[in-house]
Amino acid sequence: MENFQNQDVSFSSTLKAGRRTYFFDVKKTKNDEMFLTITESKKTTDMQTGEVKFDKHRIFLYNEDFEKFMESFNNCVDFIKSNQTAE
Repeated sequence: MENFQNQDVSFSSTLKAGRRTYFFDVKKTKNDEMFLTITESKKTTDMQTGEVKFDKHRIFLYNEDFEKFMESFNNCVDFIKSNQTAE
């Protein structure tokens, strides 16, 4: 697996949502093809040491998967909107 961590970011957007922050970064492969990384970063505190850490989860999304990804994502959002009970 290629290490994309040192790749230059062509475009970036950040979304702060409570204790979570989402980073959307557009990068390029060695073949000059763009792809999207979505990183969720969540601030946590170790209860024993008091040390503050950031748990990160990352997905890589490539151009050939954009349409299928968005279709599935939108289907899930629509389902939640249609079936979420009001509190």
